[in-house]
Amino acid sequence: MNYKLNYFRCNERSVLISWPQKIDENILYDILNFKDRIKKQLFKSKVEVINSYNSILVIYENTIENFNDVKIQLNTLYEASKGEYFSSKILWEIPVCYDDAFGFDITTICNDKSISQEVLIRLHSAPQYTIFFLGFLPGFPYLGGLDSRLHMPRKSNPKQEVPKGSVAIGGRQTGIYTQNSPGGWHVIGKTPIKLFDPHQSPPCFMEPGHKLRFVPILKDEFLKTEALVKESKYSLKPRLI
Repeated sequence: MNYKLNYFRCNERSVLISWPQKIDENILYDILNFKDRIKKQLFKSKVEVINSYNSILVIYENTIENFNDVKIQLNTLYEASKGEYFSSKILWEIPVCYDDAFGFDITTICNDKSISQEVLIRLHSAPQYTIFFLGFLPGFPYLGGLDSRLHMPRKSNPKQEVPKGSVAIGGRQTGIYTQNSPGGWHVIGKTPIKLFDPHQSPPCFMEPGHKLRFVPILKDEFLKTEALVKESKYSLKPRLI
């Protein structure tokens, strides 16, 4: 698909490019195609490209002297990318324990939705989610594809500290806290997997466009896996789809 893009100068070294303001996989794939082309074609400019749901920020190493020239260059690259299609064949299966000990908001959601905990787990773990982008915290995945029956407004009073590994729901989204942090999403479980490690290269194994599925596990299995992760004896491998 092809979209009419808007270009904005953010500061002396960066340009924001925006798509229609909605969460949509076709927009995501168009963004990722363009992002990849920019990085390949403008490598001599040493640009950094960061994407969100419906925009990318292009950060140049040097000051932008003529914004209009840069805008024309970027739009020419975008027009040249017509007919290219992003395709990711990587699926990450993330184990999650939905036990009350970890999912301290799970009862609140079940009561609000008039469903059992078993139904909530089934609805949450059934989809194959799309990773739209990483942000808020290093490696925090914003996931698209949450069942509408689990949509839940963010908390009016955020929790001062949400534990690392917590799996939570906020609005129409679900995600994973990659470190201890304040947060206003509803926590329904926890994964023992370390999603972000600054000592690894790359520090986050997931990327925008990858797929993710939650795999329910019991508390005993969570504790065993957590121990293996701490001892660096656990390796999560992607599935090719």
